[in-house]
Amino acid sequence: MPKKYWLMKSEPDVYSIDDLEREGSTCWEGVRNYAARNNMQAMKVGDEVLYYHSNAKPPGAVGIARVCKEAYPDHFAFEKGHKYFDAKSDPAKPRWYMVDVEFVAKFPEMVALPDVKAEAKLAEMELIKYGRLSVQGVKKAEFQLVKRMGGLR
Repeated sequence: MPKKYWLMKSEPDVYSIDDLEREGSTCWEGVRNYAARNNMQAMKVGDEVLYYHSNAKPPGAVGIARVCKEAYPDHFAFEKGHKYFDAKSDPAKPRWYMVDVEFVAKFPEMVALPDVKAEAKLAEMELIKYGRLSVQGVKKAEFQLVKRMGGLR
């Protein structure tokens, strides 16, 4: 199966690319949107991810991660009192899933959202069309262009 490419958003004050670099890998928990969940369920080990800092000024792509564990139930959905608890999620029939990602590289330069919007070759990118989705697909050519814009070859 060919490698796929994704974009995953995290607020830098919640879990930044620097946090991922320091820890090496993490679970990507707390996704509570069905489209984003479905995207995570489609991920395979080895798929590459544009790591995107949302809620930043400006927001933008800051590095690359790689899927290192495929989708499994988000156990935080079952923990009463946890911020990601969902009373309607049942361990026998989970509603929410997460994947694990590992650090690959930090961009020498952030690829800010205004720069993405200004690049005609990225006009069809899901980031532009469906900006609020926290986990989204990226075409290989888009991934490679953003990677180059960030200073990586």
